[in-house]
Amino acid sequence: MLVVDDDFRVARLHAAQVAHVPGYECVGEAHTVAEARAAIARERPDLLLLDIYLPDEDGISLLQSLREAGEDVDVIIITAARDVGTVRAAMRGGAVYYLVKPFGFEQLAEQLQAYQKWRADAVSRRITGQTDVDALFASRRPSVAPTAGSSSARRLPPTMQKVLDAVAAAGRPVGAQDVSDLIGISRPTAQRYLSELERKDRVTLHLEYGTTGRPVNTYIPAPSR
Repeated sequence: MLVVDDDFRVARLHAAQVAHVPGYECVGEAHTVAEARAAIARERPDLLLLDIYLPDEDGISLLQSLREAGEDVDVIIITAARDVGTVRAAMRGGAVYYLVKPFGFEQLAEQLQAYQKWRADAVSRRITGQTDVDALFASRRPSVAPTAGSSSARRLPPTMQKVLDAVAAAGRPVGAQDVSDLIGISRPTAQRYLSELERKDRVTLHLEYGTTGRPVNTYIPAPSR
């Protein structure tokens, strides 16, 4: 998979998240359409996570040009754009899904797992009638919608969600300075959000002792409930 986003911090975060989804490997990050074209030609990814707002061209134009060129790469749009025209343009361009920012790791993982199943079905499924066609189209979406009590449904403010995603993507206990470096917020702000996430039972506090013997607060994702 190739991640295409103009914000290098967001691209790095999504790349780290992808690495935690079984069956996926991020082959690179691109921050412009020109970089994306070069990376596609070089790495031949199966899937793009593609932002729309890019500095040299918009992501929709890249999507359309890939289709016109017959490139064998699927695209999931990841964007803050919520207007119907943009969504329709993505659909016309053949995007397999459209995720509206901000979204959490769990929502991204659910969609990547659905895409994985859809791609396998597209290779192995025998089409005997309309029912098979309908099932193939439907399998692009996650099969289970979030319930009112699920973690996907418990929405967080955008910056707090970024902090939670950074903890989830790290794969190890992280502190406020780690989160600050990863998503570009101040250390005190990172600590404030981490403390709030702990109160909400979204992360678990671990104390680590350095060479000075003083404990350092680090955090890992809380177990799923």
